[in-house]
Amino acid sequence: MRLLEALAGAFFRTFGITEPTEQTRQRAAWFILGMFTLILLAFFIGGAILFHML
Repeated sequence: MRLLEALAGAFFRTFGITEPTEQTRQRAAWFILGMFTLILLAFFIGGAILFHML
């Protein structure tokens, strides 16, 4: 969990987003992880489709 919160904190600092309160920090960290997972999944599916078409 600490790694997930550290990644979320790095994300907030990188993009200049106001860091959430302690109460919402965990929720924001899980949301960011979910978004990263969806993006990676989309790239993987797109690459698989492109590879299959070639």
